[in-house]
Amino acid sequence: MSNQKKPKLEELPRCPDCGGNQFVTDPSRGEIICMNCGAVIEEHMIDDGPEWRAFTNEEKGRRARVGSPSTLSLHDKGLSTEIGWEDRDVYGKRLSPQQKATMYRLKRWHTRSRVSSSMDRNLVLAMSELDRLSSQLGLSRNVKETAALIYRSAIERQLIKGRSIEAMIAAAVYAAARLRRVPRTIDEIANNSRVSRKELGRSYRLLVTELQLKIPPPNPVDYIVRFASELRLSGRVTRRAVNLLSKAKAKGLTVGKDPTGLAAAALYIASILEGERRTQREIAETATVTEVTVRNRYKELVKQLDIEVSAF
Repeated sequence: MSNQKKPKLEELPRCPDCGGNQFVTDPSRGEIICMNCGAVIEEHMIDDGPEWRAFTNEEKGRRARVGSPSTLSLHDKGLSTEIGWEDRDVYGKRLSPQQKATMYRLKRWHTRSRVSSSMDRNLVLAMSELDRLSSQLGLSRNVKETAALIYRSAIERQLIKGRSIEAMIAAAVYAAARLRRVPRTIDEIANNSRVSRKELGRSYRLLVTELQLKIPPPNPVDYIVRFASELRLSGRVTRRAVNLLSKAKAKGLTVGKDPTGLAAAALYIASILEGERRTQREIAETATVTEVTVRNRYKELVKQLDIEVSAF
């Protein structure tokens, strides 16, 4: 049981008049009002929002006076000043040739000053490769930020020296995808990166060991939805495949087995049971496994789960 104390009733906010604890905030008046008796609990609240109003996204972006939030996927975390490439001044007038030449020199030297150290140059190349790889794999921003954090931690521990930037970024992406339960197979990442599967595996083991990453074991259920979507299978097939894997896990059939092969076999069985059959070759190509693997896992599941062959 948790050692944390539960809040006592008298510690909770209460209305001084009726003792109620349900309030409503009126931002236009800057007041907090009790919903039971209408007493004003607090007034003259400070409005920390903007003093202007915007009715469209374009108007909001034009009137805002702050930049985008900081992000780890940019080498400078998005905090440095940017000089635009437009040839107009703040009033919309075109710059003269002399002014354009001056602005060009300023932009060039500004870019050089932003990438002054070896670490900055490394991060510029690494974050560019991370952006390309994440785009090709269709990874979310959450996974991308996690991969950037892992790579920055590797730089601080001086793990990048003497190693390929592409291999370390690919390993960071693979680790981040597993941490965020958005798994991608090591073959998928190797095929979309410029490194071999062997080098990718070596870099991944280095990151896990040196950074002490707590990587959760792969779960075949995590692959079901993505594979089913690529195969254009219905939700019934997806649910049936998940149920098959749950039964297989309860009987200990998933221990020591490749999760992608198990997911592919479960989808193959579920697609037949639900009348949306896909061939073993189609499923194997989607799961990036061989047809032999799908066939072997299929036979094991059918035998151990007592699925009648006549049902097929």
